[in-house]
Amino acid sequence: MVDINEIRKRAQQASERASEAMKKTFEKSEELVRNLEISSSEKEAPASAAEAEEQIHANAERQVEILGQILGADGLAQMAASEELLQKMVNEKVAETAASTTENLMGQLFGEDMGILAAALETLEMEDAGEEEEPAFNLELEQTLYTALEEAMARLEAIPEPEPIPYQKNDARWERFGILLSGILSTLNNHNLYSMDVEEHIPVMEQKIVSLVRRSWGINGRSDLLDMIRYLAQEGYILRYQLYSEASSPEELMDETMDEDDCESARRAWRFAQRYKSQYAPGFMAGWDIGRAAMLTRWGCYLGWLTESEAVGILWELSQKAAEELHSWREFAQSYLFGGLMWKLLCGDSSAGSYLGYLADAATDLLTGKAEQDGGQWREYPWPAQRKIGFTFS
Repeated sequence: MVDINEIRKRAQQASERASEAMKKTFEKSEELVRNLEISSSEKEAPASAAEAEEQIHANAERQVEILGQILGADGLAQMAASEELLQKMVNEKVAETAASTTENLMGQLFGEDMGILAAALETLEMEDAGEEEEPAFNLELEQTLYTALEEAMARLEAIPEPEPIPYQKNDARWERFGILLSGILSTLNNHNLYSMDVEEHIPVMEQKIVSLVRRSWGINGRSDLLDMIRYLAQEGYILRYQLYSEASSPEELMDETMDEDDCESARRAWRFAQRYKSQYAPGFMAGWDIGRAAMLTRWGCYLGWLTESEAVGILWELSQKAAEELHSWREFAQSYLFGGLMWKLLCGDSSAGSYLGYLADAATDLLTGKAEQDGGQWREYPWPAQRKIGFTFS
């Protein structure tokens, strides 16, 4: 039985958190809200189940019209950012479905016309789940995370995979290989791995991707996207790990602009680099940098910030670097876990152990799952064998 009060409570909490997290980014939403007028008949809850059904159908066209004014490229994000509008939508949907059956309750609350609300609630629910009190970082926890990393990497090392094979310069397989470099993040996000588009082009999915790119990466368009891909391809964590490895003390990595939290983050990352520098050279970070750059490239193409031919070209370049620095999909996955832990240490996220588990599970699916069940895609395209002599380009 669905508890409508619990839904109302969860939705209200989500709307409050959505506003707090996003209002600074989308300040122009207020103008959109002022221009949006909802008739009083749409605000009134039906008195009976029969009236509820009739009211829902009567309001359907009006809702689509209203939402159509908002579900543009910028309007979607603005809509999610507006506390007043989000709260109004939540209240109306809860009221309209109060007399409905349990079977169709969630469908009405989170139907396609309410896609932006569903996306906001889903994102906030994920963030909510991580709000449980986390253990404080200390040396003991760091050691635990090192052990978790090493065990996960050892499990990946034990998984068999096809031997690397030669890829010619113009080999058609490079394009698919480049897409598969985004495999770990694509698997975690349930993205398509068989074409450049990560998802079907529908407003709800497009908004979820643009919101993710803006919120998690601070990327707001083509220029920002290209700058970030360039940074990951040319510097990224390869350079950062090298700097931390070469520093004789964490103090060498600090300056007067850093607060105590920043300094503590630098100390954690320095201890990480010192522990592993004799075992892993900076180039081992290539999988972490390239995997994320490949995902950003596909997201950018999906959002129209890159043409498909540009995305193919970028993925080809990333593929060449991956093949030069690493030797197998297993090593690529191990690199991703390795970089992921350093990132979590710098962020001060003590839930890094769970994060490593998610990454390892995704890599395992890519290495062992059956392709017809959306798994095992890495096995379909073996790692490119390293060339003794590089290409000569005319």
